[in-house]
Amino acid sequence: MKKRLISLFLALTMTWGLTACSGGSSAPASSAAPASAQVEAEDSRTENKDTDAGRGAQDQGAQDQGAQAGKAAYTLNIGSAMSSTNPSSVALQSFKKAVEERTGGDLAVNIYTDSALGGEADLLEQVTSGTVEGMMQMGAANWEPYNSEVNVALLPFLFTSLDNARDAWAGEFGQQFCEKLLEPTGVTILSVWESGYRHMTNNTRPILAPGDIAGIKFRTNENSMKVKMYEAVGGSAVIMAFSDVYTGLQNKTIDGQENPLANIYTSSLQDVQTYLSLTGHMYDAAPLAVNTAWFETLPEEYQTILFEEADHAREVDLRENDESKYLELLKEAGMEINEVDKEAFQEAMSGIWEEFASQYKDGQYWIDLAASFNK
Repeated sequence: MKKRLISLFLALTMTWGLTACSGGSSAPASSAAPASAQVEAEDSRTENKDTDAGRGAQDQGAQDQGAQAGKAAYTLNIGSAMSSTNPSSVALQSFKKAVEERTGGDLAVNIYTDSALGGEADLLEQVTSGTVEGMMQMGAANWEPYNSEVNVALLPFLFTSLDNARDAWAGEFGQQFCEKLLEPTGVTILSVWESGYRHMTNNTRPILAPGDIAGIKFRTNENSMKVKMYEAVGGSAVIMAFSDVYTGLQNKTIDGQENPLANIYTSSLQDVQTYLSLTGHMYDAAPLAVNTAWFETLPEEYQTILFEEADHAREVDLRENDESKYLELLKEAGMEINEVDKEAFQEAMSGIWEEFASQYKDGQYWIDLAASFNK
């Protein structure tokens, strides 16, 4: 955060953004397009659904890189596991356009969606090491191996409303979370966008109460907080990369999964899922991160531009991430929508809060800071 304030002070004509924070260090990143982007997208759905979007994301990124190679002094390659139609991907395109316009093309931004550069855990490893310059992470879960205290962001029912969650991440909670937990891993957080409230889908039965989950195999990424959440309600957690979820549901390796509505729809999971339960059990913020060593090679003016345009694009992301729109689209696609007994879910998962508070020295502090935004 101190570095950002200095950068903004020196660029007198610039304005303060919403949620960015910066710091950390790691090995310098190459400005060339990642070789993996030229090969193939990591998407095991290719034999089961249309993958034009994934191939288009690769091709567009490669074309952009080729077009800018002789002109741009700096290149920012950004990877995302989400589809090219996801709200975050739409916002990334807005970010790309604004940054390239304001730098006169001297800073080229290439967007690779559909896991073209790898899944989210792969992207985190690549960006922290400097192999790739930037990434869109659709939550904090993948940071657990670096600092397990990030799991405070995954506590079930941490925020009581969407507005409260957004305010927390745009305010002191998000600022401290970035500075203390994320940026020491060697990344600079340009802005915190939104993945959204997570809801459960499955093919076994309607889920109305915690007892309905018993025996259902749910996909999760490799995160202990999510595993504990399923264990608390009698479910079975299966560790699986997001890029494998469509195929896993199709071949019945898993029965269900949980994601924000926009992620469900733009990844076509409605094609292989029957029941949608509006659990809203967890809110996921989406950090837009870059490798800090690469970031520090940029002129201060460009650093400020990245912060500002990331915050401007955040507004695009929030506007595009309209739950009511995606809920209607999922209904039209034939999914059965079920309301749930949220109080029963909260009670069943309450022990996870107590465990987190006692496990970490600052556990209760993080819980109290988040709760201070619940109005």
